[in-house]
Amino acid sequence: MGGSSSQLSKELINEYQELTYLTKQEILLAYKRFSELIRKENRSDINSVRVPKETFLTLPELKANPFKHRICHVFSTSNNADDSMSFEDFLDMLSAFSESASLEIKSHYAFRIFDFDGDGALNETDLETLVNHLTGAEENTILSDEEMKQLIENILDESDIDKDGTINHSEFQHVISRSPDFVTSFKIVL
Repeated sequence: MGGSSSQLSKELINEYQELTYLTKQEILLAYKRFSELIRKENRSDINSVRVPKETFLTLPELKANPFKHRICHVFSTSNNADDSMSFEDFLDMLSAFSESASLEIKSHYAFRIFDFDGDGALNETDLETLVNHLTGAEENTILSDEEMKQLIENILDESDIDKDGTINHSEFQHVISRSPDFVTSFKIVL
């Protein structure tokens, strides 16, 4: 079997480089990490296997992320509702979270992650879920109904340019463009 890079041809590596924001070295490291997950599942063909979400969530980079389940959901191309990940799904995720990814790409995926109901807009329910994910929604950290209502009102006052009660993708991008730390903080490093 050889080293982990022996499974990826130069042509495939070049193709992945063209389709992602990842370097050759990052692709090979991703391949190694994905291969390690497969060994846990006793599978041998990295190009056809899907790693179950629960195994995928054991990665330290995702383990502590409050949005780990949403991240898997957004990047999974599984036809089932299991949010399992293929190697290419994994590369897409790493590419979007890469330091080299553009603000447009990062904001696109962040918006999809935060759009919990998948309706193309961040409504009050999405924002409440977002806040609860960020605060941990534990008994000692959960906001009161009044605090949550006020916070959501403040978010919408600041972000809802067309005043329709939701934040659409372009409004989200506008807010993100005013947050220079967003690009550097929205990343996963292997």
